Amino acid sequence: MTAKEEGLLLKEYLIDLGISKRMLTDIKFDGGDLLINGEHVTVKCELHEGDRLTILFPEEKVSEGLKPAPIPLDILFEDEHVLVLNKKPYIPSIPSREHPEHSIANGLLHHYAKQSVRLTVHLVNRLDRDTSGVMLVAKHRFAHSLLSKAQKSGAVKRTYRAFTHGVITEKHGTIVAKIARKGDSIIERMVDDTGQEAVTHYTVRAVDAELNMSDVSLTLETGRTHQIRVHMKYLGHPLIGDTLYGGTAERMDRQALHSETLMFPHPMTGEQMTFSAPLPDDMKSLLL
Repeated sequence: MTAKEEGLLLKEYLIDLGISKRMLTDIKFDGGDLLINGEHVTVKCELHEGDRLTILFPEEKVSEGLKPAPIPLDILFEDEHVLVLNKKPYIPSIPSREHPEHSIANGLLHHYAKQSVRLTVHLVNRLDRDTSGVMLVAKHRFAHSLLSKAQKSGAVKRTYRAFTHGVITEKHGTIVAKIARKGDSIIERMVDDTGQEAVTHYTVRAVDAELNMSDVSLTLETGRTHQIRVHMKYLGHPLIGDTLYGGTAERMDRQALHSETLMFPHPMTGEQMTFSAPLPDDMKSLLL
């Protein structure tokens, strides 16, 4: 501790650190501990300059319905707090009725088991089954909490690459349109005034009038389900291969969407981390 923390109660310091009251309750009752200079303390302990705090979190509880499976993972970075991977297309982020044991989450459990560590899955961002690219995973609840806050504040930044039907004439643009669930559909979304705020910025990298398509980079201010796919349909330029939102599968059999870059502050050190994933082969074949 520094002079700035002199006289603070441990509870006040922990909440400022980003540990929720629920997390504190779990530490107290589910096998965690708080140590100051190696000695067990309560949250009412008064801090002093030079104190050394150790937080022992309870063992992670893995959902009984989530099973490990040997799903190949292209890991770009990993330490004890975060994991960054390049998700391949055709793999869902989490299990579904159609794919109960073939998801990134199943693969992460298998990966952790090989390391002989008991961790559950904390996805900071999810990608649709047919979307490829960079994904961010927290390896414990505290890292997940800090990264979720960073995401809400805009400190987690993602750039996507997409190929769309039609020639987009404006070089740069911003789509501001609320997104809501469509009717009784579990999956499909639509632009609707009753929905949640959604903002997408795009830059056109190249167009081909003969092929009637555009190569686009996109960034998000919000993270709504299917946001890019819904907004590009709303713009009149659905993604190539995105048959759910008006695209055709003549050139690709999945939506031409890739999470290209990811930037975030490391939850423990604050260091700015940047990662990128190259276009997969099916999207490379569309390059203009």
